[in-house]
Amino acid sequence: MRFGNASGARAGEWAALRDVLRRVSRSFYLTLAVLPSRVAVQVGVAYLFARAADTIADAGHMDGHARMALLRQFKRQFVQQGFAREDIAAIRDALVPHQRHPGERTLLERLEDCVLVFERFDPEDQEAIRRLLPILISGMEMDLECFPGESADRLTALSSMNDLDRYTYRVAGCVGEFWTDVMWARVPGLRGTWDRESAMRAGVRFGKGLQLTNVLRDLPRDLRRGRCYVPSELLGRARLTCADLLDARAMPRFRPVFRELVGVALAHLDQGWVYTMAIPRREVRLRLACMWPILIALKTLRLLTTGGNVLDPDCELKVSRGAVYRIVAATAVTGGCGYAGTAYWGHLRKAVGQGNDGWNGYLA
Repeated sequence: MRFGNASGARAGEWAALRDVLRRVSRSFYLTLAVLPSRVAVQVGVAYLFARAADTIADAGHMDGHARMALLRQFKRQFVQQGFAREDIAAIRDALVPHQRHPGERTLLERLEDCVLVFERFDPEDQEAIRRLLPILISGMEMDLECFPGESADRLTALSSMNDLDRYTYRVAGCVGEFWTDVMWARVPGLRGTWDRESAMRAGVRFGKGLQLTNVLRDLPRDLRRGRCYVPSELLGRARLTCADLLDARAMPRFRPVFRELVGVALAHLDQGWVYTMAIPRREVRLRLACMWPILIALKTLRLLTTGGNVLDPDCELKVSRGAVYRIVAATAVTGGCGYAGTAYWGHLRKAVGQGNDGWNGYLA
């Protein structure tokens, strides 16, 4: 029996985990709510595992070595055959007493329940999640290795655009591969319209675009946490260092660099829209689940390019909840119509006012 279509006790277990998911995610919870039931559980459990790993990576009460050890302990659960319950309990016990975020604390307390639900999946669903999590966790390991400091006075930058591309693949592009795998296996209507290999490549670009948008949005906060995702090779061309970005007055010199990165994000998101429009219209829930994050990302890029100084930590540039709900309502009322959706996407895309800016070499 497919878990996504299960009922009774199994459905009750998933309902409890959905409540955990609602506490740890705002935008993704909307996506999960609209996904077809035959894939929602697999995607939801994978997200909860990923969020648990992220909670380990961000455990501020531990030094980097301790977090790395716990991350690798968690990663082993997806590489070895079967989960070691004692390892899951050890991770929970190490983190729960110090966790201030109530949703993340609940997630850690319910981590063994996530494992129980996972173990009821069909083997192919388990295998898809086992492929995903080690790659995602390797991105978090890359964070800890590249950015050993936790404050602005220990600020470090990625070296190259290739490093940034590798990072965005590990923490989000691989999700596009996972998403494509699960949808291909569970949504028969896709097989007659999708070229799987092309969809896989576009799915990777989709994920990279969403992550790069997040990187650009979170730039001032990350700088003060010792993390500069803007590569030093790119900064060097503008005669900037990562430390210069701590001063909002550097924005005029930084703007060309920022615009080039926006161009990279847009080129990725363009492929995400191609991916979305390749989903048959009759799979309206799946199409909406892909539309929403792209449109929210475009709204975010519009804010970042028109709304103020992206280096100023006091200038919060974030899409409001109301704007998110308007996107949801506008696309849902048209049933995921490609013509209406593409017109809206094109309007937002034009408003950002950026192009590829010559970075094709980094977009393979």
